[in-house]
Amino acid sequence: MLYAYPLLDLEDNAVLDEIADLRGQLAEYLRVPRRWTGSLRRTALARAIRGSNSIEGINVDLDDAAAAVDQEEAMSADERTFAEILGYRQALGYVLAMARDEHFTLDSTALRGMHFMLLSHDLSKSPGQYRTHEIFVHDERTDRTVYTGPDPSEVPGLMEELVRDLNHHGDEDPLVQAAMAHLNLVMIHPFRDGNGRMARALQTLVLARKGIAEPEFASIEEWLGANTDDYYRVLAVTGGGAWNPGNDSHLWVKFNLRAHHMQAQTVRVRWAQAVEAWRILEEMTATHGLPDRVADALYDAALGFRLRRSSYVARTGTDERTASRDFRAMVDAGLLTAIGQTRGRHYKAGPALAPVRQATRRGSPIMDPYPWLPARLLEPTRLPAAPDLPIA
Repeated sequence: MLYAYPLLDLEDNAVLDEIADLRGQLAEYLRVPRRWTGSLRRTALARAIRGSNSIEGINVDLDDAAAAVDQEEAMSADERTFAEILGYRQALGYVLAMARDEHFTLDSTALRGMHFMLLSHDLSKSPGQYRTHEIFVHDERTDRTVYTGPDPSEVPGLMEELVRDLNHHGDEDPLVQAAMAHLNLVMIHPFRDGNGRMARALQTLVLARKGIAEPEFASIEEWLGANTDDYYRVLAVTGGGAWNPGNDSHLWVKFNLRAHHMQAQTVRVRWAQAVEAWRILEEMTATHGLPDRVADALYDAALGFRLRRSSYVARTGTDERTASRDFRAMVDAGLLTAIGQTRGRHYKAGPALAPVRQATRRGSPIMDPYPWLPARLLEPTRLPAAPDLPIA
């Protein structure tokens, strides 16, 4: 038995219509070829990677997440942390690739393969294998066991049931299907480690397979990472501290629809910011007589990225000498500032780039489609008393 799909109410259906309208606006934007769409997509993927990992306490700067997307070395993350980021990048890359493959079959073997990609850098965590012991989620802030997963003997059967459910649900909205896939996997807690990240990657996979255009922009992993406390609260309310598939999943679905709505609004704001930022960039590069190829790098710098010449060479296809000349020109124009010595040198936004940076920060209010929900999540949650058990 899995958590059952809730019966949506009028509020949910209105929110789904609004999300569809927001997605439609994005589709219209994407129909017009723009040279900076690739940069937005790459940054969206980096934000998703950073957001999902931050929920687990694995924190990196955005440009390190982007380095993982580009398969480059980390800027500042330590080796172990960056290995976690690279593992998630590999799993998410697999998700996005397989979603477009007509021959891909979503089964338990595929999910175990995703888990292996996620944690193959640490074989002590049994990547790709179901857990064989009981598992307890411990909240260090309260020193309590907040969740107890189902018995390990039940895990293989529950995972097969989850896969069948994913492959046979066709009537519900894809956003609801993806939310339920996320909930059931994270509650089954089939692995020793990485269950949350697996559940969030599976949610993105379901969205992509169900025809949600541009899954990099549709992912809510960034939003969940920015709202971690609420994410844990809604899981606590839904699960009640243990494997309780008979519990009502309606609040969880509402929480996910809220995340999709607010993330879609954020993407719309960022698109408007990009339009203005690139208008200013094109004027600046023309004024300083800079080649068009520098605009991508300057846009990244305006977003707060640290730039490396090696990355610039790879992305633009120029040689080292040309790249050095381009960076020298950008520094001389005050658009970039060089940091460090030659070997470890990188570049950040210079004072002359301030108008572009302001454009990337100019936003508009984000509307909450469920304004009552945050207060609901702050209500006391009744959890079972913490057992005196080892934490797995």
